[in-house]
This record gives sequence, C-alpha cells and structure tokens, in this order.
Amino acid sequence: MAITILGIESSCDDTSAAVIRDTLLLSNVMASQEVHRVYGGVVPELASRAHQQNIVPVIVRALQLANVEKEEIDAIAFTRGPGLLGSLLVGASFAKGLALSLMRPLIEVNHLTGHVLSHFVRLPEDDTEPPRFPFLSLLVSGGHTQILQVNDPLHYVILGQTIDDAVGEAFDKGAKIMGLGYPGGPVVDKWAKEGNPLAFKFAKPRIEGLDFSFSGIKTSLLYFLRDQLADNPQFIEHHLADLCASWQLHLIDILTDKLIKAVKETGITRITLAGGVSANSGLRTRMQTEAKQRGWELFLPPIRFTTDNAAMIAVAGYFKYKEGLTCELDVAPVSRAGEMSK
Repeated sequence: MAITILGIESSCDDTSAAVIRDTLLLSNVMASQEVHRVYGGVVPELASRAHQQNIVPVIVRALQLANVEKEEIDAIAFTRGPGLLGSLLVGASFAKGLALSLMRPLIEVNHLTGHVLSHFVRLPEDDTEPPRFPFLSLLVSGGHTQILQVNDPLHYVILGQTIDDAVGEAFDKGAKIMGLGYPGGPVVDKWAKEGNPLAFKFAKPRIEGLDFSFSGIKTSLLYFLRDQLADNPQFIEHHLADLCASWQLHLIDILTDKLIKAVKETGITRITLAGGVSANSGLRTRMQTEAKQRGWELFLPPIRFTTDNAAMIAVAGYFKYKEGLTCELDVAPVSRAGEMSK
C-alpha cells in the first residue's frame, strides 16, 4: 500500500511543504523571504516571523496541488535541525499540532540527511534511476561542507568535513568583500562565466585527510584586495569577472581535490552532489569533467532540489517511516548537526 508523507521544512529563511506518495513527488511549495537581502544576510528574528506568516498557506497549497486531503496523510515529517532555532521551532510546532489533530505519527528529519536523499525524490516527468548504495555524497551548502559515505538511506559515515567555515559561506563572504551583495554565491557564479579563472592566485589550505578549511583562503582574498585597492581604488570594478572566476576556481579546486582523495581511499566511484552550492555551474561542470575522466558515476541534483525544500524532508521521512522510526511530540528542535541523529 502506498505511503503518503507530508514534509515541512523551515530550517532557515524558506518555508516549504511537500507531499510525496512513496517517493513520487506530488507537490513542493516554497515561500522565500526577500526581507533579508537588505541586511546582507539572514536575520533570525525576521526569518521566524515570516515562517509564522507563511506556514499555513504553504501547507494548504501543497495539499491542494497534490490533490490530497489532510486525512490521507500517513505521517508528517519535519526538519528538526540543524538550522536557525527560531525558524525550526515554527515548523516543528506546526508539525506537532497537525500530527496531534490528525492522530498521525511524527518523523524528525536531519536537514543534512534530507539534502543527501534528495536524489531519491521521483518526478512524474523523469524516470532517472537514483544512485545505488553505497555512494559518496559531496554535501556543500552555506552552513556545511562534508564528504559522506552513504551505505543506505539511514546509515552514513562522515569521511571529512569543514573545520571552520562552509564553502557556501566562503562564496558569500568573498562576494561581500567584492561588494556584490547577498546572496553572493549566485552572483559570483554569474560573473565567473565571463572571467579568466587563472587570472589571480590565492593561498589554499593545507589540511591533512579529508577535512576542509575555508577561513584561510577568505583571509587571502581580503588581504589581496586590500593591497590592490591601495594602488588602484577601481581594481575590483576593473577586474570583477576575473576575480570571481579565480575565486570560484580556487574553492572548486579545494572541494575536488578532497573528493578525488575520498574516492581513492574508499574505492567508491558513485558520486552525488547535494546542498545549495551544488547549483553552482562551475562546480557542476567540473564534476562532470572529473567523472568522465575518472570513470565516476555522477548524480547531479535538479536545481530546484539544491536549495532547502520540503521534498527532501518528505523523502527522508518516507525512509524512516518504513523502518518505524517515528518520534514523540516532545522532541525539541536543535540548531547544530551534532545534537541529533540521522
């Protein structure tokens, strides 16, 4: 018998709800918050208030588009963490209330697991097969950078992760240093297409093993621009495309070098990308090139599933529901990944 899951995602500044039947996506609705653009980053208090305004209409619309009555839902999956605590509280509280009113089980989902499992969301218009287990997942976002060995939907091993900043944060901070505004990653990607990626050099980190570090390279960019601007106040304006192309290449090189090492150490050649930075065109092209040259089986997520969305929460909830992994109504949201299970 088919399993219908309602997924709710509210970890940061996007309110999203999705309905899946088994792994087939029936609807995926999102409300974004433009208010943060003025402040150059997400303001937690404003984000939580916007979630309160958006969550009811978003869920109602998701059910309407799926042509599903709320009584037909078998379980409700929600993002427990990691994320902004105020934002998570809105989604978790609504999920609990709805689960209680419908007398349906509640399923907590790790936001990062959702990103990894986004490849298992089936689309009506697409018959692409999901990756077979085990596979390696390069999870790259504004808050996290990890290489995971995924053995099945509920079991994975963290092979490497950032010891300081995430790569998405590095993209955004680099953009901010160059005066490009927020969110910076997409703007850097756009300008990089017009520039020479070999124009400028920045100091790359030397971190043993499979862990990442991005704080040093951000400092390198800051000092480089400080020195150049002292001689030419219009340096950024005159070299913006080359700066973005060079900055993007350095970040992609760091990710690629660690992934190649992980493949050699594990022998696993099935590779997936996940997270917001997996939408970066330079990274996607680089991964396709490496996969072709090295014989990898590469899986790139649809662009709509790279950002935070409820479809990935729903499909993660589906796998947990099949194993009977539900949670109690007193479960509390958590802001950090290490504070919760998969």
